[in-house]
Amino acid sequence: FKQQSFILLQVAFKMYLGVTPSVSCSSAAGNEFSLILDKNPLVDFVEELPAERASLCYCNLLCGVIRGALEMVHLAAEVTFLQDRLKGDAVTEIGITFLRKAEDRKHKRN
Repeated sequence: FKQQSFILLQVAFKMYLGVTPSVSCSSAAGNEFSLILDKNPLVDFVEELPAERASLCYCNLLCGVIRGALEMVHLAAEVTFLQDRLKGDAVTEIGITFLRKAEDRKHKRN
């Protein structure tokens, strides 16, 4: 994953959520990294998770958005929450692992 992509991620988060994540690479191969948000704006809409819903990952929407955006540029990735402020962690951390480059598919016109 190139430095330019990190900058694009940071700019996109700033534009759409008003926060700039820091990026932490976690593998020598460069196919895994984490986005770390000191402040998660989606947390402002939740007061407290009910005890019976403690396993709910309220901000999982972000993982879906990131995965979908990567799929749009033909990059298959696994995107998961590693830390969540709603569950008492100090930061929100989203882990991204690139699985493989998706094959380009040619569409036939009917």
